[in-house]
Amino acid sequence: MNTRTTQLLGGLSQVSENENIQERIQEELAQARAVCSTEGATSGECAAAWDAVEELQAEASHQKQTQPTKTSLERYCDDNPEAAECRLYDD
Repeated sequence: MNTRTTQLLGGLSQVSENENIQERIQEELAQARAVCSTEGATSGECAAAWDAVEELQAEASHQKQTQPTKTSLERYCDDNPEAAECRLYDD
């Protein structure tokens, strides 16, 4: 594993709601294309750049699978937290 991939993997835990993973994927795609055009399509740097893109895409897929699907009531309460149906009472 090269330095770029190691940095990417180390940063995956930091990819969260605060940072849009799709934007990060687009940035890495641009980086991979740039590296491959300057270093050559068969270079190790090019392969590592595409590995970084692949890792981010895998992480995006994993995050999509692990997010629970909200019920219609949960979505309603997200949109209308003041509604009577959404009130929470302390015991």
